[in-house]
Amino acid sequence: MPYWLDIIINFTFAWIASVGFALTLNVPKRALIYCGHSGALGWMIYWFGIHAGWGRLTSNFLGALLIGIVGIILAKFKKCPVTVFNIPAIVPLVPGVPAYQAVRAMVIGDLASAQNLILRVFIVTIAIAMGFLLAQLVGEIWFKIHKVYH
Repeated sequence: MPYWLDIIINFTFAWIASVGFALTLNVPKRALIYCGHSGALGWMIYWFGIHAGWGRLTSNFLGALLIGIVGIILAKFKKCPVTVFNIPAIVPLVPGVPAYQAVRAMVIGDLASAQNLILRVFIVTIAIAMGFLLAQLVGEIWFKIHKVYH
């Protein structure tokens, strides 16, 4: 498959996943498209990071950081809470497959594999949380500086 087609497919399905989850959360119609774009951009940072050899931790962190920053900008632009954009956008980054595999490994009794997978899920979740935390800190500092000097 050509590289450009892989990019289009990944962007499209990440956008659909984010908008689909936003619909289940009853996000306002004016914010749906932006939720999709935010989620797709975060996923593309993750996807490019994985293909560049950055690893899951760094790729998830940078994807969540971008989602957090875009969410803050969109919240100001569309006059909605940040969570309206961030919660649906994070769905493509959530490590669902390793979480499922961890539960499956526990059920069949493979505790060593389950422990490894749970640790992977935990580390990725912490990376996503740290990305959001850093985005929030950057946003607060930016708006505080902007308020003081303008």
